[in-house]
Order: sequence, then C-alpha cells, then structure tokens
Amino acid sequence: MFSPSQHDVRLFFCEAWRKNRAGEPLTPMEALAADWIAEHPEYHADLADAEAAKAASYQVEEGRTNPFLHLAMHLSISEQTGIDQPRGIKQACELLARRLGSLHEAHHEIMECLGRMIWESQRSGLPPDGDAYIDCVRRRATR
Repeated sequence: MFSPSQHDVRLFFCEAWRKNRAGEPLTPMEALAADWIAEHPEYHADLADAEAAKAASYQVEEGRTNPFLHLAMHLSISEQTGIDQPRGIKQACELLARRLGSLHEAHHEIMECLGRMIWESQRSGLPPDGDAYIDCVRRRATR
C-alpha cells in the first residue's frame, strides 16, 4: 500500500502546480490536483515555493487552513466518487452538488463528513464507518 509522507504530499502538489503553470505535461493525478489547486487561488502562494511548503506549519490555533490537507481531501473525494467507493458516494455527491449548484461546494460539505468519519475511527479505534459517511453526505444533500 502506498503511504506518502507529509513531505511527499507537499512536493506532489507543489510540483503539479509548477508543471501546470509551466505548461508541462501532467500525469492524470497531477492534472486533477492542478484543477483543484486552480479552484483555490488562496493557496497559490503556499504552493509556489516547495522548500517553504516543506517547512510550513499549519496550526489550527493560528487560524490557518492546511492547503495540502484540503487539496488531498479534494483528491480523495474525487477518487471516491470516480469509483463509487464507498458505495453510494457518487450519487450522494451528485445530489449535494445539484442542491448547492457547485461540485466544489459539495466537496467542501463532504469534507466535513469525511473528517468526522476519520476522527470517529481514530477516536474509537474501529475501522472507518462508510455507511455513516454516506448517510452524513445524504443528509446534507437533502436538507
């Protein structure tokens, strides 16, 4: 199983953005990452300097959003919906995107559910509950 380090993840996003801006060929995953990066101009400065990105600290207490975590969650949700795993996430995402009028905003809502599922799993020591995750997204899609 591939398990990238924090350093690897940060370099991946920085390099995808650099290659995109330079007009260089991108792998499919880099192209997807670059699309999500383009949706977040507030992160462009963070991604422009790979060395600074490797050293940066994004503390909740400082009120800073970690752009790499945020973008990784976009990629995770894109992958989940692409293969409909957990089963039902694709339809739930589509419903939520229709309700909100934006796939991007739907992803942000889904991130709340994904984060909760991961937190609950870590807290309880149990495997992630995909059914609770899908239920959370569906509730947001139908409220």
